[in-house]
Amino acid sequence: MNKSKQSGLSNRGFTLIELVMVIVILGVLAAVALPKFVNVDDDAKIAAVQGVAGALSSASAINYASRKAKGESGTAATNKTVQVTKCSDVVAALQGGALPTGYSVTTDSTAGNDITVSTCVLTGNGKTATFTVTGST
Repeated sequence: MNKSKQSGLSNRGFTLIELVMVIVILGVLAAVALPKFVNVDDDAKIAAVQGVAGALSSASAINYASRKAKGESGTAATNKTVQVTKCSDVVAALQGGALPTGYSVTTDSTAGNDITVSTCVLTGNGKTATFTVTGST
């Protein structure tokens, strides 16, 4: 009778080896998943630069359309449009009139006259993205 009570008690719970194996498996899974989460920072920097580049492209298109609709030419700052003769000129068309801190237009090619489209390069957070500018003189 005494032996049956002891054998019933010995079958409960996990052994130390089983617990160690579970901890090892969880450690391996964490080591495999960790690099994916570390790379998220790099993806965020790329997305941020692409977002600002998209804003510059949109600002250029809106500025061009506004200038054409109003029949403006030259500097024409009275109606909140800007003359665009090179890539960096579009920055003034952004809300706030400036790029975010740490961003710069690294390829400042000439946009030229009306309907001249140039591809420009924006750098920020160590990443680059391209955007297009439509010249409006």
